[in-house]
Amino acid sequence: MPTGSNLKIRNSVYYVRLKVPVELRHLMSTAEFSRSLNTKDRRTANVRKLSVLSEWHAKFDELRRRRDMTESDFANATWDHYATELHTDELQRTMPELGNATRLLGHREHHLKALREHLGRGETILIEWAADAFIERHQLLVPPGTGQYRELCFRLMRAQIEVLLRAGERDIGNYAGVPADPIVTRPTATAEVAKPGERLMDLFERYAKENPKRVKKAALMQARRDIGTFIELVGPDFPVTRLDKKAAREWKALLMEYPLKAAEIGIFKGMGIKEIVAANARLETPKKIIVAKTVNRYIAAFSAFCNWLVAHDYLTANPFIDMYLSVDKTKTNVRPFTDEERKVLFASPLFHCCKSDAKWHVVGGHKIRDHRYWLPHVMMYSGARPGEIAQLLVDDVRQMHGVWVMHITDEGDEEKSLKTKGSFRIVPVHSKLVEMGFIEHVERQRVAGERRVFPEAERNARGHIASAFEKKFGTYLIKLGLKEGRGLTLYSFRHGFSDAMRQAGFMDEEFGFLMGHSKFSMTARYGQMPQGTLQKRVELIEAVRYFDSSEGGE
Repeated sequence: MPTGSNLKIRNSVYYVRLKVPVELRHLMSTAEFSRSLNTKDRRTANVRKLSVLSEWHAKFDELRRRRDMTESDFANATWDHYATELHTDELQRTMPELGNATRLLGHREHHLKALREHLGRGETILIEWAADAFIERHQLLVPPGTGQYRELCFRLMRAQIEVLLRAGERDIGNYAGVPADPIVTRPTATAEVAKPGERLMDLFERYAKENPKRVKKAALMQARRDIGTFIELVGPDFPVTRLDKKAAREWKALLMEYPLKAAEIGIFKGMGIKEIVAANARLETPKKIIVAKTVNRYIAAFSAFCNWLVAHDYLTANPFIDMYLSVDKTKTNVRPFTDEERKVLFASPLFHCCKSDAKWHVVGGHKIRDHRYWLPHVMMYSGARPGEIAQLLVDDVRQMHGVWVMHITDEGDEEKSLKTKGSFRIVPVHSKLVEMGFIEHVERQRVAGERRVFPEAERNARGHIASAFEKKFGTYLIKLGLKEGRGLTLYSFRHGFSDAMRQAGFMDEEFGFLMGHSKFSMTARYGQMPQGTLQKRVELIEAVRYFDSSEGGE
């Protein structure tokens, strides 16, 4: 039972919980922390939770201070390990109290054999202690088990093998040996590095704190992730003075080959943008790449940051000017459902009774009545986007002048976001949704103490709350035999709403504001509206009709 204030009750015992920030979830094994406070008393729980929350926030801050690993880090780690271990061997030979290196001969030969065997089998256990120490010492973002972590271990193993070979040569008086493995070399002097406080991400954090355009926190987090792919390419010490057209052009070229939702694909875990693009090209069936519109989103985020850099005299010109890709705005692959397709869909197990939460397409005795059931219906009768519906708070659904409305807004929760300022709006709840029990669903969540209408819907690593369901819904349509290619998606309901309004005799200009296609207004933001204006919206919404049984059964 949720209680608010980061507390929840399970079997009469209080637990403290805290959502992991969206930008850090790819580093954690969970989207939410939870810990028992070992008390049934709320006052005691409120005291005990403070130290736990402080611990978790400190962990978040520590992760934010870390950075991704670069090629120069790999080179430095390899050489540092070789030089340090060889120096330790020298100390053991010159200082008897530290151990006699000659007595370690048998152990060394056994260790050398074991290292070579493990390296051949791709095992890392013998060297993970050194990898972990380097990662912690340099505050790097390299989770165990990732591609970067394994690469670091393999390099360190090769360095350790060279150390043992040098030690063996020293046993017979040969101190002239040098590494034969080409990967164990002294790093060359690095190129120009950023001055203290002038690394790109340091400056971005100052830009985000100032937030000159007053954009939402979710948008800043998205921009941080987008610009982070550039940092993966150039390294964390890249100086702002070297941010020019050439650097922008090279990043843009990689984005044009960047796989769709790469951060969510397991085989790319731990890789930077350059490695991801190369790995995708090697796949027998490469993953789909992002479209021009998405590339432009990345560029727009960086360009807005560059405008700030120019204004603050870090750059003389914005390198992203005239860098956008052309987009065909008239082309769309999404179409509405036909009457027959809706009949098939809403007669399917998901909207009646299915086998289980995982097997929606199989008939059974299990009812699904969470966001998976309601999003299609609410989209049909409101024209709203899936993310706008999935993030609704129970307080966003309320009565106004005796009419049930949905206030689509980004207020009330720092993770909420809308596509544009014109997306703020008040939409009456269609009578069909009321008849189906949507208001009862909202009230059940309110009584249960939930803040959100659909608490089961979780944001993915990129902060999108409906993305997982959109993907699974497409798979569901394929299993029903309704979908081939890209024609039908969850957004088909939004297109169907437009068609239903047109069939009712309305022009796009008359109902576009209901779908978020309008200019920003303070009325829409704060959720207040004169009764006469609201009644006109009710008439528009109630004009939507479908000529088939477009609702799931109970």
